[in-house]
Amino acid sequence: MLFFENGYAGLDYFGQWFPDLSDLDASPETRGAARAASFTTEAAAIEEVGRIWADSGIVDPSDTYYVFFDSHDVDDDRAERAELLQLIAFLGLERVDAPAEAAGGEVWVRTDPRLAVECARWS
Repeated sequence: MLFFENGYAGLDYFGQWFPDLSDLDASPETRGAARAASFTTEAAAIEEVGRIWADSGIVDPSDTYYVFFDSHDVDDDRAERAELLQLIAFLGLERVDAPAEAAGGEVWVRTDPRLAVECARWS
């Protein structure tokens, strides 16, 4: 029913779907950037960031940062990481350098009231 109501965008709740088989030939980074570009409102972008955080994120012990892709290597989740980085820029969220002991694929973002509300909804 999601497909009949909203086309391929309706299926994105379950992960990215592609209407054209040739889209699968694109790199994960290109697919992630294309997906991020499909979010044109702040509300939709925040919701997507919350979904990504719910799948792989934590709040750091100091309660100062949201950590995405907790304990993941940089080669894991390449499309979602590219999507997240684009959405962070779109929303004007403050990305910070991960601590030296963090896994190479972690993305650290300073807490933001919009993000706090959305992450609370997903936890």
